[in-house]
Amino acid sequence: MGKKSKRSKEDLIAKRLARAQATAFIARPFEGLPFESDLICLRELVPAATAEVRLNAEHGGHTVTIASLLPAAWQAWHREDGEVYAGMQVPVSSTDASRDVARGILTAVEAQPGTTVEGTTEPGEGPRLQDILDLEAPFDVRVRESFDYWDLPGDDDEVAAALEQANESVTPTEKLASVTAAYWTEMSGRTYVRWARSEGEDRVVDALARLAAVGGNDLGGPGTFLGYFRAHGIIIPVWELEFGTQADDVEEPIAEFATRLDAALSTDEPLSTEARRVRSGILARQLTIH
Repeated sequence: MGKKSKRSKEDLIAKRLARAQATAFIARPFEGLPFESDLICLRELVPAATAEVRLNAEHGGHTVTIASLLPAAWQAWHREDGEVYAGMQVPVSSTDASRDVARGILTAVEAQPGTTVEGTTEPGEGPRLQDILDLEAPFDVRVRESFDYWDLPGDDDEVAAALEQANESVTPTEKLASVTAAYWTEMSGRTYVRWARSEGEDRVVDALARLAAVGGNDLGGPGTFLGYFRAHGIIIPVWELEFGTQADDVEEPIAEFATRLDAALSTDEPLSTEARRVRSGILARQLTIH
């Protein structure tokens, strides 16, 4: 085989490998981001919220606003005022949600103001959020009561009607301040706390079972454990509160509960017989949402 033919074959293999890597399913796409849990909540649970991120120096150092949802469920938006937004809740996505969002951000940053970027099932090769963000920059989630942060241009009836319709879908939601990535919400006449945990499903379920076996899986008192969601490689336990319980009423109990949960997460002691029984019940109450 000549050198040219050998080089062509190597190039073909490299292209196939790159294509396979670009289309490989990533079960935990946001792993490695210090705000992984909050980001997943913005994608799957929180109706209206924003948080700022900063691109690293290699990618220009721009500030970008991550939003739970953008108008028309765009993936990204370079607004007329120059601000760049990235949407987490999109109608279509590829096998790697992190690459999808990164592609949207980079495309929007380079585009002219007024440009929108649609979601895609084929983002192609390219960097992921883990590659383009300054991971030391803060990620402070601001939960919104409406989508007024869209600040859509124009004052015509169609724009107003679209915003009003979107706002009607927003359920009351607040981010708890005393722990990380926990959200209080009211919907359909019921009140919940949903708390995203990134320690790994088996560890978290074991810890919850240890606490439940001694009657302590209750958010420190006000919560009744319902089960958990699986989402993007982590789990989100859910507790129901007595209807009307406000977010402020949960802050002190959940902070105390967090201490006991951390202790249960850190122990290597075998599960008790009762804890093993409870664990089976917990596993029966899980739902994969992504």
